[in-house]
Amino acid sequence: MPDQKPEIAQTEPIPVEVEAGKTYFWCACGRSQRQPFCDGSHRDTGFEPVKWQATDSRRVWFCGCKHSAGAPLCDGSHKALAAG
Repeated sequence: MPDQKPEIAQTEPIPVEVEAGKTYFWCACGRSQRQPFCDGSHRDTGFEPVKWQATDSRRVWFCGCKHSAGAPLCDGSHKALAAG
């Protein structure tokens, strides 16, 4: 990952109903207009989307702040960003 910080797309996790076996590409740069997923806006930023495959069909919470240590899923990092 580059030394620069990603843009904060939003300070809340993004709930998504995922399908078992389907592959998703999470936006890591924060610039995508299709949050939480990549739309190619990372070009020339040094960021790359994160590939993630659903093991079962369920609701998951993708990181919206782009600072999760558990990317692409939310780990609560947005709480520290909102406070700081």
